[in-house]
Amino acid sequence: MAKKKQAVTDAEFSLLEFLWDNGPATKREIVEAVYPQCRDADYSTVQKLLERLEAKKYIRRDRSSFAHVIQPTLSREAFAGQQLQAVANKLSAGSLVPLLIQLVEGEQINAQDRKKIRKLLDDQD
Repeated sequence: MAKKKQAVTDAEFSLLEFLWDNGPATKREIVEAVYPQCRDADYSTVQKLLERLEAKKYIRRDRSSFAHVIQPTLSREAFAGQQLQAVANKLSAGSLVPLLIQLVEGEQINAQDRKKIRKLLDDQD
């Protein structure tokens, strides 16, 4: 069984989003994008958030050059899957079915998305 990943805060998630959207980046690039005012405190904040994400194994740093290059260790889709499974474990004894039913019944799903979902389910058989 895969080791359970730790939850991320909203601030940590914003750094992951930047990396998913823009690819590997240096700390300076992250600070300039996420905190455009680039105050000294912003650099410290990003450094601390990166340390936490690295400890949780959500990012890795390439330390081969002076400016470390940071990249996520998993895709946005893999992260979403982990988060959904964690919610399923917490709310419905690990089953995703109640969550999926709620999503389908609670929101309008257009024809294109329904077609994709049907194909995905058919491919699983």
